[in-house]
Amino acid sequence: MIVFIFRLLLFVAIAFLFYTVYQYIINPKRKLEVAKNKRAFYFLDESDNIKKNFLMTYKGILFEGEKYLGTTENSFDVINISVSTHNPDALKGLERNDLYFLEEEILIHYPYATVEWKQPINSLLLIKN
Repeated sequence: MIVFIFRLLLFVAIAFLFYTVYQYIINPKRKLEVAKNKRAFYFLDESDNIKKNFLMTYKGILFEGEKYLGTTENSFDVINISVSTHNPDALKGLERNDLYFLEEEILIHYPYATVEWKQPINSLLLIKN
């Protein structure tokens, strides 16, 4: 009987270990960190939760977007997005075309929104060539 209980507890421990590893692998925050370290693009958002900001990473820079709800012609939708970064020093080497790419990706998720870049990012967009 004790051997059976020991085997059952061992099976439960192994199942719990596999479940924990699976949860770690599919964690979106971990995927965001991996993309940031690889300097790749990743968009993390809960589109059904308007109050929660979205995060995106591109070229190793982490951006945060604040969503604001408003009215469109037929419904309530996100109409304004304000994008900033917590580490302005990491913006070194970022080009205007990179910001256009990020804006296109935001507009794919929120087509009715206007994107507003906060300081110091907006100064790159205001400079005339």
